[in-house]
Amino acid sequence: MTVYSPPSVDGQDTLWTLRLRGYFLKEIELDIFEAIYNRQSIGKVKPDPIPRDLIEKLLAAAVQAPNHHKVRPWRFVVLTGAARERLASAMADALRKRKPDADDESLAREHRKPLRSPVLIAVGVDKPNIPKAIEIENVCAAAAAVQNMLLAAHALGLGAMWRTGDATYDPHVKSFLGFESEQHLIGFIYVGYPESEPASPSRPSYEDRTVWME
Repeated sequence: MTVYSPPSVDGQDTLWTLRLRGYFLKEIELDIFEAIYNRQSIGKVKPDPIPRDLIEKLLAAAVQAPNHHKVRPWRFVVLTGAARERLASAMADALRKRKPDADDESLAREHRKPLRSPVLIAVGVDKPNIPKAIEIENVCAAAAAVQNMLLAAHALGLGAMWRTGDATYDPHVKSFLGFESEQHLIGFIYVGYPESEPASPSRPSYEDRTVWME
């Protein structure tokens, strides 16, 4: 795996560490640049169960995200075991309602989706509940929480992938997860042990998306 080397300032390495708070089983320190540059979406994972303490580390990392007015707008629903089967049925039912003419193979494919990993974390967003809170800022805070979660998964040697799709916006699926129909469900984080060692990712530079103003 290619590791990004952070720049030096006055001859001193600027090493940033990612600390997951509140858990003493094992302190995890990871160069933040290595995590950012080498994290990638991993869709193929093993069916092996993930210990609860590792899932809790992901959630603990998620809630370190910045959020306007400290409203903590994120909501997490962790699904493992048989709960994934119930979600699978809810997603297939939702597809049947959206598309009454859906064939059996389409319904079966939809049913298989939540079973692709041993853990799913649904991420919802609270509607603004104070006058100065703004909906888009709540969504951005929840998205920042997801990025923290993905970086933490990388640090723990887990594979993770942020997935959306039509089910994410479906009121029936939201209701199954305990969300109101008007709440945003910004995705499902699929988590598991990677089936194989992923290749180092290659991503475009920031340069064609950046304007400097002085």
